[in-house]
Amino acid sequence: MSTDSTKDPKSVYDFTVKDAKGKDVDLATYKGKVLLIINVASKCGMTNSNYAELNQLYDKYKHKGLEILAFPCNQFGEEEPGSNDQIVDFVCTRFKSEFPIFDKIEVNGDNSAPLYNFLKTGKWGFFKDDIQWNFAKFLVDKDGQVADRYYPTTSPLSLEQDIRKLLGII
Repeated sequence: MSTDSTKDPKSVYDFTVKDAKGKDVDLATYKGKVLLIINVASKCGMTNSNYAELNQLYDKYKHKGLEILAFPCNQFGEEEPGSNDQIVDFVCTRFKSEFPIFDKIEVNGDNSAPLYNFLKTGKWGFFKDDIQWNFAKFLVDKDGQVADRYYPTTSPLSLEQDIRKLLGII
């Protein structure tokens, strides 16, 4: 479960979350990077395409300052039923993903992870809306602020221009 490290967070860097092994990860370690934060699921109809495209983006931009942070969530159709170990095994074995996989969380409701509460309260009114389904995407700038939010059906590769802009690659 994610923890809130401040009472009034100003950026994603104010949060400490758990990785898939249960260790605390201070998101401040990602300062200066562009982050793509996604709620993921292993048994969703969009799993194959999303992981394949996320891997392509990560391979292309990880050395240029992009980090992809994947948060498993079982709130949508119970499509992420496994344990953290099973999820990591699935993602790393089937998709050969190298980006970090975190602790399974909730993204909506009373038990919503504090990080996701922050992400959903971006400066645009519609951001306060709940997450619609698996693979909702938040693009976060180098200052830890939400730059954009994308629907679950948005192809990760279609974000490339937005990612390049935040990375300063023309």
